[in-house]
Amino acid sequence: MILTIDVGNSVMTMGLYTPEGALRFRGSIKTDKNKTQDQIAIDLLDIFHLYQAEIRSVTGAVISSVVPPMTSAVAAAARQLTGAEPMIVGPGMKTGMNIIAETQNQLGSDIVASAVAALHRYPAPIIVIEIGTATTISYLSPNTFEGCVIFPGVRIAVEALSGRAAALPHIALEEPAAPSILGRSTIEAMRAGALYGNAGMLDSIIQRMEEAAKPAATVVMTGAQAELIGRYCRREILYDKDLILDGLYVLYQKNSGLHDRRKKK
Repeated sequence: MILTIDVGNSVMTMGLYTPEGALRFRGSIKTDKNKTQDQIAIDLLDIFHLYQAEIRSVTGAVISSVVPPMTSAVAAAARQLTGAEPMIVGPGMKTGMNIIAETQNQLGSDIVASAVAALHRYPAPIIVIEIGTATTISYLSPNTFEGCVIFPGVRIAVEALSGRAAALPHIALEEPAAPSILGRSTIEAMRAGALYGNAGMLDSIIQRMEEAAKPAATVVMTGAQAELIGRYCRREILYDKDLILDGLYVLYQKNSGLHDRRKKK
């Protein structure tokens, strides 16, 4: 079994894959930079117990992290529980794609993982959208990462609006009671702004990327609010909940031989 862990700014998500590549379970906990190795290990054990899985069945692990203070603690916790040396997504890892970037090691490991999964699964050119603390939109030609756009995620933008505007309340991100862009109350107007506004940004950036490169054969999105916002996009967009975890599994398979040789040195 292969354990995949994606450490995001808001949530740490993990998945357990069978030798055949099937996802046995996915679970998530809140990201907390102050947790110790032992606390993270307890969280991992709790997730395994919740889904009635045996952590000692894990023979390999791979981690992507955009929270540097947590990376070593998560890796140590995984090593402590499984006995396997975790693979960390980063520079020098085989991805199977060319990365066109001025500084390749600045590209987020979650972006790399989702791009690898998309190229493995869908016809190119591909536009990949990740909606989380930040929203990233990447353009992939066959076997090449051409570039991306990054802007504030929908949740953080809504929280900033409520925090800076005294008269605006904190709201839950959900569909308006009346499915219309014309909000009839403050809360409905804020929800309409968040959903239609972000959907409009996605539609516009997709169009601009296609004008700058070529029309995409596939547009796919992932992330906590992706499915909700995708309903308001005019462009047809596939929703793939496990894109990052699947990409981590593919990366493990591509690098497991190299990883094993490094452990023996």
